[in-house]
Amino acid sequence: MNSNHLLLEEPIRMASILEPSRPSYFPSMTKIVGTLGPKSRSVEVISRCLMAGMSVARFDFTWGDAAFHQETLENLKIAIKQTKKLCAVMLDTSGPELLVVNKSDQPIPLEADSFVVLTPNQETEATSNLLPINFNGLAKAVKSGDTIFLGQYLFTGSETTSVWLEVSEVKGDDVVCLIKNSAVLAGTLYTLHVSQVHIDLPTLNDKDKEVISTWGVKNSVDFLSLSHTRSGQDIRQAREYLSKLGDLSQTQIFAKIENVEGLVNFDEILQEADGIILARGNLGIDLPPEKVFLFQKAAVYKCNMAGKPAVVTRVVDSMTDNLRPTRAEATDVANAVLDGADAILLGAETMRGLYPVESISIVGKICGESEKVYNQDSYFKKTVKYVGEPMSHMESIASSAVRAAIKVKASVIICFTSSGRAARLIAKYRPTMPVLSVVIPRLKTNQLRWTFTGAFEKARQSLIIRGLFPMLADPRHPAEGSSATNETVLKVALDHGRSIGVIKSHDRVVVCQKVGDDSVVKIIELED
Repeated sequence: MNSNHLLLEEPIRMASILEPSRPSYFPSMTKIVGTLGPKSRSVEVISRCLMAGMSVARFDFTWGDAAFHQETLENLKIAIKQTKKLCAVMLDTSGPELLVVNKSDQPIPLEADSFVVLTPNQETEATSNLLPINFNGLAKAVKSGDTIFLGQYLFTGSETTSVWLEVSEVKGDDVVCLIKNSAVLAGTLYTLHVSQVHIDLPTLNDKDKEVISTWGVKNSVDFLSLSHTRSGQDIRQAREYLSKLGDLSQTQIFAKIENVEGLVNFDEILQEADGIILARGNLGIDLPPEKVFLFQKAAVYKCNMAGKPAVVTRVVDSMTDNLRPTRAEATDVANAVLDGADAILLGAETMRGLYPVESISIVGKICGESEKVYNQDSYFKKTVKYVGEPMSHMESIASSAVRAAIKVKASVIICFTSSGRAARLIAKYRPTMPVLSVVIPRLKTNQLRWTFTGAFEKARQSLIIRGLFPMLADPRHPAEGSSATNETVLKVALDHGRSIGVIKSHDRVVVCQKVGDDSVVKIIELED
């Protein structure tokens, strides 16, 4: 993984760019989140997605019922067993999303310079002149001159499948709009986005709560993607709701930033959330196009410094219908990696696209190539400076482990952990080699029986963090155990590294572990 590591600032032979990359067990350090849907829900396709590099499966409840998603999840479980690839589960809420109600499912042509009425009367039929929507407060939220974007879910940005509207006037509960470009709205789901206007709807609505308390609890989801997060209070309310559901108290909440409100309140949202998803589909509508990249770079930087995962969406939209991404899309993926993104989220590309496996595969390859020119030295110094002095005990150990691994050109870093915090801190410093996180369950009791806790959740939740690759250890060996038990677990970790090809004879390995109350970083050199 760390071989052929180079910097773009250094002179390189141009011909070396054409040299084929050596295959690796990990396609890239950057993780890939795949949305499972109609084109990617069979055991066969999901298995191929896992083998191609998908480490988190997203279930989008904006569409489809619980039974549909449950069947897909059962297929995912089978695929995981067959491929022996770990995969986390992300539940994506619908949130305050405005939708056009098209009961006929027939295409709706809209002509430029004509007028269309948006009405909350959902009993009416959708036509070229009248579009019923699922929100009765739009007339109170908008004014003449406001911009409304309407398109097939997910926004494609194509001016033939999505349309710009300008509010002309408000008549009672109806909103009359001027159509700015001709388009045909095809498909079953059209999303409506009002640019830079507050929509007075709860971030976690009743439908979301029902899905979480039933489907989410039943399947012990690892991540909750909170759509349209607009403030830190949104995260606090969602966490309070999860805490009442028992089994979901350990579920991590990722704030999905989709509008200007989320941008303005980004710092407090980042403080409350476990991770951030930059939903660039909606953001690209709410922000001027020339400002989108600036927000992405600033937001990812803040996530990196906070040690929280940053996930970037909407990178290879064209692969929904095409086998190859555009040049701009390929460059966009690379820039997301160079910005510091932990994961790339694929939506329509894998959910309803024609090439779900190929989309994951090619994004993984682009990520892998981009990581070779990532300026880790500059990033490391920047992060250490940001953290400042005095460092916390854990931060000092984590940064020291990464510094040692780079200096001795270690092939991997092995970290023993129960909570996952130590491994996440190591990954925060972006080592150029994989971090094998040996996750050891904790034993707890309710005075009636003993149970193991935390391991499966912590292992799966690290599957969205760049460079972090978990393995489950024997619960009889605690993370802060004796020297003898640690050596036993270490041997298992080394054997695992050898079996997947990331460790070989004479490699150096950096190990981060606790022995009693002491944290230890040691360097070992492997024999034949």
